Amino acid sequence: MRPHHLKNKALATLAALALGAAASAHATDIRVVSSGGFAQAYKDLSGPFEHASGDHLISEWGPSMGTTKNAIPARLARGEQIDVVIMVGDALDKLMAEGRLEPGSKVVLANSPIACAVRQGAAKPDIHTVDGLRQAFLHASRVAYSDSASGEYIKGQLLEKLGIKQQMEGRAAQIPATPVGEIIAHGEADFGCQQRSELKPVQGIDIVGLLPQEVQLQTQFSGAVVRGSGHPEAARALLRFLASPANAGAIENTGLAPAAALH
Repeated sequence: MRPHHLKNKALATLAALALGAAASAHATDIRVVSSGGFAQAYKDLSGPFEHASGDHLISEWGPSMGTTKNAIPARLARGEQIDVVIMVGDALDKLMAEGRLEPGSKVVLANSPIACAVRQGAAKPDIHTVDGLRQAFLHASRVAYSDSASGEYIKGQLLEKLGIKQQMEGRAAQIPATPVGEIIAHGEADFGCQQRSELKPVQGIDIVGLLPQEVQLQTQFSGAVVRGSGHPEAARALLRFLASPANAGAIENTGLAPAAALH
C-alpha cells in the first residue's frame, strides 16, 4: 500500500475513534427502578432505547408500595440516586405530592388488569363469572396475592365483595417481594392472582383468566423523573420512548393495555 494511502487510512481510523470517544463521552447512565407490573415491557424496550439513544440503562426492581427494602418509596426515602421510577399510578401520585418527583414529569404508560393462575398442568377453575371466581378461592387450599396494588385490592376489597373474607382467613396470604407466580410454580400455593403482566413471564404456571369485569381492577402504571436527577432530559427522553405509539405493540405483548390505547 502506498504511503499516502496508509496515511489516509490512519487518519480515517483516528477520526472514527474520535467520533466513538465523543459518543461515549455524551452517553448517559440512566438509573431506573421499575415495579413488577411494567417490568417485562421495560426489559423488552430497554435494548431498543439504548440502541437509539446511545444512553445506558442501569435497571433495578421494586414494588410500588409496601415496607420491603426494595420498595420504591423506601428507596427514595433513603436517598438512593435514581433518575426514573416506573410504578403504580396512585403510588406515584403520592410521591409526587410529597415532592420526591419532578412536577409535571408524570407519563402514563399502560393499564394492567388482574389475572389468576394455577400450577402448570393443574385443573383450571372457570373464573369467567363472579360465582366461578368465588368457588375458585374457596376450593383452593392455599391462595397467594401480592403486597402491591393488586394484592391490596384483593385483601381490602375483593374478598369482601365475594363474601368470603372470613372463610379465606388462614388460607389466603399476601406475599412480600416475591412474584405470586413463583409461589404457585414452587407449590407453595395452588391458586393466586396478580397483575397479568407479572404472571405472564413466570414459568411453571398456567394463567386461567382475568377477574370478571364486575370485580376487575385496572391498575395504571406511570413513570416520572425523580427530583434531583442528574440527567433529567435523558430521563424524560426514556419516558417519551416508552409511551410512544410505535412501542405500543411491545407493551401489549406483555399483557398490558398501552397508553396509546387509553386515549
